[in-house]
Amino acid sequence: MTPAPLAARLRDPSGPLFFPVTAYGPDGALDLDVFRTHVRRGVAAGAAAVFACCGTGEFHALLPEEFEACVRAAVEAAEGRVPVVAGTGYGTALAVRYARLAEGAGADGLLAMPPYLVLAGQEGLLRHYREIAAATALPVIVYQRDNAVLTPATAVELARTDGVIGLKDGLGDLDLVQRVISAVRTEAPGEFLYFNGLPTAEQTQLAYRALGVTLYSSAVFCFAPGIALAFHRALEADDTETVRRLLDGFYRPFVELRAQGRGYAVSLVKAGVRLGGLDVGEVRPPLHEPAEDHVKKLARLIERGYALLEGDA
Repeated sequence: MTPAPLAARLRDPSGPLFFPVTAYGPDGALDLDVFRTHVRRGVAAGAAAVFACCGTGEFHALLPEEFEACVRAAVEAAEGRVPVVAGTGYGTALAVRYARLAEGAGADGLLAMPPYLVLAGQEGLLRHYREIAAATALPVIVYQRDNAVLTPATAVELARTDGVIGLKDGLGDLDLVQRVISAVRTEAPGEFLYFNGLPTAEQTQLAYRALGVTLYSSAVFCFAPGIALAFHRALEADDTETVRRLLDGFYRPFVELRAQGRGYAVSLVKAGVRLGGLDVGEVRPPLHEPAEDHVKKLARLIERGYALLEGDA
């Protein structure tokens, strides 16, 4: 297993991993200027990497040409300061097509999301991810969740696969994660990255960190980067008081608010970005906009989160 440049850049992140939302104009079309601004601000705020057109970025809603344009815009906005990882997914043929579009657009890596709809066996999943990895020179991170759950044996085979550099867990089965880590460590030794990919990963990061998983995605960074950065720094410094204060006063209430609507892991985040003054537009169907009172609660929660950092809440 040969470490890829992306793996080296992600190994010791200086900040959270940034999953920008995709910006649309009033007519529903892509607004690449606003998207570039969103990415640029995130990088300037301290993101360790940009994961463009992934779950929070509504990969499911983008046409291939829109996807390519967004990835290219993210690469332009990042200006090489941090790596840009692009999503890919659906069936194998489409996933390969999106992977090649991302490579052509200048991405540094791929996040392979679960295949569309089907409940595939381990043999099929392994073949699927290997074909994605073989399609380009880009390193691949496999996203485990929903209908793509890997056994430790399959994870070992992926770790032995050229081009596959890590596993992002969006399932939350810590027993399985521990068994995967142990199996890969003993049967496929070398550098293999692990990510906490649960929605609002900060809420579970203490548990993942106990397993040695220090990388995590941060949707909160999209709309409240100061809070997300403060939490990340507190984790790195073993500042238990700050971690608990933010978990109790901000992250737990945010998770509870997010749970009040389907699709809020994306639409509520996008509403948060708009609350910050950047009009990234609404989500595309089949997602829907959060209720007005929920957006108001989010605004108050963001205000409270920043007050917690100042000791005023």
